[in-house]
Amino acid sequence: MGTTRFIFAGAAALSLLAPSAFAEDMTGTITRIDRLNGTIAIQQTQKGTVGASAGSAGALQEYKTKDAAMLDAVHAGDRVNYTATETNGTGTLTKLQKQK
Repeated sequence: MGTTRFIFAGAAALSLLAPSAFAEDMTGTITRIDRLNGTIAIQQTQKGTVGASAGSAGALQEYKTKDAAMLDAVHAGDRVNYTATETNGTGTLTKLQKQK
């Protein structure tokens, strides 16, 4: 019985940590780039559902970049695909790709 409790406790702890520890693939529009500080603000594109407005916008997030060179190929207003992780309340971009 002790082993079962241990397994369930571990699974519960992992499910609480998972949303902030793992990267997510998202799309959005760049609203601001600060190349000196290596930060970027992206307005996340809201996932569409039946009856939803196609122009509705999601949350605006500011991220630090893993590598400042990631910002060289993008500009404010560009639509991008990106992957970000969150650690201790700080978002970090791990992938940034301009949409064609």
